[in-house]
Amino acid sequence: MPTVEQVTAALATVQDPEIHRPITELNMVSSVDVAPDGTVSVRVLLTVAGCPLKDKITKDVTEAVMGVEGVTDVRLDLGVMNDEQRAALQTQIRGDNPVREVPFAQPGSLTRVYAVASGKGGVGKSSVTANLAVAMAANGLKVGVVDADIYGFSIPRMLGVEAKPTQVEAMIMPPTAYGVKVISIGMFVQGNQPVVWRGPMLHRALQQFLSDVFWGDLDVLLCDLPPGTGDIAISIAQLIPSAEILVVTTPQLAAREVAERAGSIAVQTRQRLAGVVENMSDLACPHCGEHVEVFGSGGGQAVADALTRTIGAPVPLLGQVPNDVRLREGGDNGVPLVLSDPDSAAAKELRRVAEQLGTRTRGLAGRSLGLSPA
Repeated sequence: MPTVEQVTAALATVQDPEIHRPITELNMVSSVDVAPDGTVSVRVLLTVAGCPLKDKITKDVTEAVMGVEGVTDVRLDLGVMNDEQRAALQTQIRGDNPVREVPFAQPGSLTRVYAVASGKGGVGKSSVTANLAVAMAANGLKVGVVDADIYGFSIPRMLGVEAKPTQVEAMIMPPTAYGVKVISIGMFVQGNQPVVWRGPMLHRALQQFLSDVFWGDLDVLLCDLPPGTGDIAISIAQLIPSAEILVVTTPQLAAREVAERAGSIAVQTRQRLAGVVENMSDLACPHCGEHVEVFGSGGGQAVADALTRTIGAPVPLLGQVPNDVRLREGGDNGVPLVLSDPDSAAAKELRRVAEQLGTRTRGLAGRSLGLSPA
């Protein structure tokens, strides 16, 4: 007959799908009983009533317990934590600190934060963000995405996220897609309802995304900014001074000029420029294979060169992503191109950019050096 200890050890292999820690460690396992005939009864406490991932927890618990030798049946009873238990869980996860701080702004943070910016809309900034995030996660990094484009949110669709965040006390548990944690204002509005907010509301929403959401220990955080140099770009610089700006442009002159302005904000905010990504660089004819420069050529390198002159430090052109209709289709279908067609030229170039950003060390901007004047 299996023992309670054996069953508990099996339950320790089950992780909460939102917090990503063993359910035994989170005190979610209320009781374990083993009957003489090998039937195991387990009571698991969900963090909130109507937990959107209770079916996954049920499946994972059942499979783990059935894997114990001698178990003939599993009877799972799902309960809900009370207020005291949820408060204890929050303290366990985030510590007993009443001040909600942005973890990525703390001196000891090792998370690389990239603010993905563009001068104008329509250059594929969000498509690049979604594909870079998924490519980094596929490389084994722990990645999060903040859809900071409050008015024009699109990241949930591009990553196929339909689940809603779960709130545990003052913490928000973000849904996950393809191994990437995601938060967006689109998860809190009904249907396609517009967000009509002014500056202070935008800042507060972004602050909540960064401080109230439980991100865990991330390697990389990507912030998909709205086009231009408005409130959100300034708020990111204030909330995460160490965030690096990644500029996305197309080759055409109109996009190039405004992309230079978007990148030049780094001079005023004293942020580091991670580099430039040229999207829609050319188009391969599906019939003859000839490459057509639909939006011109050389725009990405021109932006990188102009920003290098402006800030007085090298700004690299990280990649030139070909124009591919499958990139757009992947965004519409919620399956990024780096997963749906990883051997395509555009996917290879996006993965190459992701590798460069995922392996670089974090800059010193915004970090305490521990020095004091003599």
